[in-house]
Amino acid sequence: MRYVPPRSRSTPRRQHTEERGGRMATMVDVARRAGVSVATVSHVLNETRRVRPDTRQAVLDAIDALGYTPNTLARSLVTARTRSIGLAVSAISNPYFTEILQGVESSALAHGYSLLIADPHDDPDHERKVVQLLHERRVDGVIVAPSAEPSALIGYLARSGVPCVFLDRMIGDGHDHPYDQVGAENAFHLEQLVRHLAELGHIRIGLVAGLPGLSTTAERIAGYRTGLEHSGLPFDPGLLADGHSEARGAEDATHRLLASAEPPTAIVTANNAMTIGALRALRAAGRTVPGDLALVCFDDFSWADVFSPGLTAISQPSREIGSTAVRLLLDRLERPERPPRTVRLPCAFVHRTSCGCAPEPAPPSPDRPPLPGKDPIS
Repeated sequence: MRYVPPRSRSTPRRQHTEERGGRMATMVDVARRAGVSVATVSHVLNETRRVRPDTRQAVLDAIDALGYTPNTLARSLVTARTRSIGLAVSAISNPYFTEILQGVESSALAHGYSLLIADPHDDPDHERKVVQLLHERRVDGVIVAPSAEPSALIGYLARSGVPCVFLDRMIGDGHDHPYDQVGAENAFHLEQLVRHLAELGHIRIGLVAGLPGLSTTAERIAGYRTGLEHSGLPFDPGLLADGHSEARGAEDATHRLLASAEPPTAIVTANNAMTIGALRALRAAGRTVPGDLALVCFDDFSWADVFSPGLTAISQPSREIGSTAVRLLLDRLERPERPPRTVRLPCAFVHRTSCGCAPEPAPPSPDRPPLPGKDPIS
């Protein structure tokens, strides 16, 4: 980790700057004050070699006293590293990614890396362009939540050789591409929601699904169908509606479900933006939750318990997904020859009242099937 010292109250930076004739402190000044070589100061700053604890402390004290700030640009010219990470996620249009961004940022800073952020707006062409711009700014690697059609992006990554980690949305099982990736266990937890509704007596359970082409959409649809099957319920294509992963699309999809000849008595929404759209449609139709219709959702809100009724939801480990993506990328930078890894993180069932029953501990989980490619980081 790069050490960025705080200003010392007892030895103000301005005072020491004046003592050096107005110039900023250098590594030579730090070495002289600590009584060590410049190489030792470099090893302490970059953690490139083990340094005795008392010597390390002497260097850190000198850095603090002199107000020394490492010259990142000069160091990058020597090491070919900028200690910066590029992040391409649609955080502006998708609030779910905001928490992932926070996890990426906090982990990057903890490891001494800065973060450059771009929003690809889930557009394949724009996605490739923003990743190229990040690469041109000499980031050491990129973290990307890929679009539904990432072929242009993957082609650029292959040509440029920029290290990349995919998060949330998978592009394969880890064996047909060289990229690490991390996301939630989607199918298992969507199945959990469906089985819970079935146990409450619902036989017409609808799903407002996400954007076609995304791995998260396919996996959650698979979990929906498995949940129906394990509950002894038939799959009805008329109960599966495309919400395009956004609020307006989900609002339209919910209206279509309600207008069908045999409307559902319960609806599952496949992300938090679509939950908002579904609630708008239900309110416009004069339907109450859970009185007229049960509603459960994949993706919890930080304020979901404020709703009346509170929303029963699957809570994703958003910040952990972000921090895991950073660790995967840094590991890839240090060990580029390592085989690609796919990491799946478990979610949590948050039981409130929109499903139609009183708050209580989460229902027993169904037997968890083996997850291909699961490889927790040690």
